[in-house]
Amino acid sequence: MPQILIVAPSWVGDTLLAQPLLARLQQKLPGVVIDALAPAWTAPLLARMPEVAEVIQTPFEHGRLQLAQRWRLGRRLRARHYDEAIVLPNSFKSALVPFFADIPLRAGYVGESRYGLLNITHKLDEKKRILMAERYAQLAERPGAPLILPLARSTLIVDQANLIITVSRLGLDRRRSVIAFCPGAEFGPAKRWPARHFAELARRLGAQGHVVWLIGSAKDKALGRDIASLSGGAALNLCGRTDLGAAVDLLSVARAVVSNDSGLMHVAAALDKPLVALYGSSSPEHTPPLAAAARILRVEGLACSPCYRRECPLGHFRCMNELAPQRVLAEIESKLACKPGSVGSRLP
Repeated sequence: MPQILIVAPSWVGDTLLAQPLLARLQQKLPGVVIDALAPAWTAPLLARMPEVAEVIQTPFEHGRLQLAQRWRLGRRLRARHYDEAIVLPNSFKSALVPFFADIPLRAGYVGESRYGLLNITHKLDEKKRILMAERYAQLAERPGAPLILPLARSTLIVDQANLIITVSRLGLDRRRSVIAFCPGAEFGPAKRWPARHFAELARRLGAQGHVVWLIGSAKDKALGRDIASLSGGAALNLCGRTDLGAAVDLLSVARAVVSNDSGLMHVAAALDKPLVALYGSSSPEHTPPLAAAARILRVEGLACSPCYRRECPLGHFRCMNELAPQRVLAEIESKLACKPGSVGSRLP
């Protein structure tokens, strides 16, 4: 029975975009055992993926080499006798643990001059626009071999017991229809729809009888507080009040999700939620939500968008300011009105 170690990405969204690779490995190698090496902040997602047998949490700090710790972890993993490692991040340090673990096959993209650390090297054609999910899935094949399409979609396991506990702990009322907002974006404010727009949308949805949950990390707590205040109580701020696993479970009961281009956007897509994804400074051509139930909204015709900057370099932030709440509301109403059997009707 083959055993493969996946060195997972450090971003929540990228971790979910790597899941089609795992599905391809299972298709290609029946009976394969897939373990994942991941930081603490993405480990809960990998634990919810049916393809992953075990998640090995790394002790490394973000951006730190910590060579001695990587060597010690590699020595411990040596006893597991993995047949292959697939390294998804492009950094030099991410390839060290499989090398120290003496894993015979070590695959990944060339990245930061990793010759020697990797012995199955893929090269990315920078002239081709390739989805991140396709880039990862290519690592299941030998260098130069064609990518197998279509990609499998991402799926996450919902912990129903944890959902009940979380709902009880937070005192949430599930008798009303839930619409979830994911207002944060780790990369920077240029990817975030304005708080006033989220608040206006929450007020309109509240008037229709829905309850709005704001879901995000502790870093989004102040933003969530602003939205809740501006909404006049139509939105409930849950940002920073859940861990990532509980956020997955809460999103699973939403009738629809509105999200910036963020990790939680990809979580909603993996849960197959009717999703409205808001894009401004970034582009859906590289990391779109991989779900048929997703609808991407953006302001068309702006020469400055996408700029891929953390903050608007021109100061006007038109790419998000001009994305009107009414437009988002219309998309939500369209999804909720879908007839049985259509994509948007897959509701809990």
